[in-house]
Amino acid sequence: MTTKILALTDALGNLVRFELLPGNRYDTVGVAPLVRGLDFGGLLADKAFDANWIIEDLQQRGAVICISQRPQRIKPLAIDLELYKERHLIENFFGKLKEFKRIAMRSDKTDTSFSAMIYAAAAIINAR
Repeated sequence: MTTKILALTDALGNLVRFELLPGNRYDTVGVAPLVRGLDFGGLLADKAFDANWIIEDLQQRGAVICISQRPQRIKPLAIDLELYKERHLIENFFGKLKEFKRIAMRSDKTDTSFSAMIYAAAAIINAR
């Protein structure tokens, strides 16, 4: 069994929220619970989050949309490429998270204990 970690970080790359998903699920499934009840000015994401319902939700919130689009999108959105470069912060967070062998190897048996390890690792990362 594999597990996906869908994470939301702030503008400094610090963990705000995360969702655990089965490895065989689309990333877009976890977006709604991840952003529910949060106020934010924009979302930087990769092609996995290029879904019409996500873009419509962001437009209703008045958030800046900076999502790399899939080639089959009929009407591509204009994105700020300079702003998109800041997406490296989430990639850096995942790189730091994978330094913790227990998370990288998914050695915890339950989602609860795995989530607790992610929170603990995020606290250590923020304290560095």
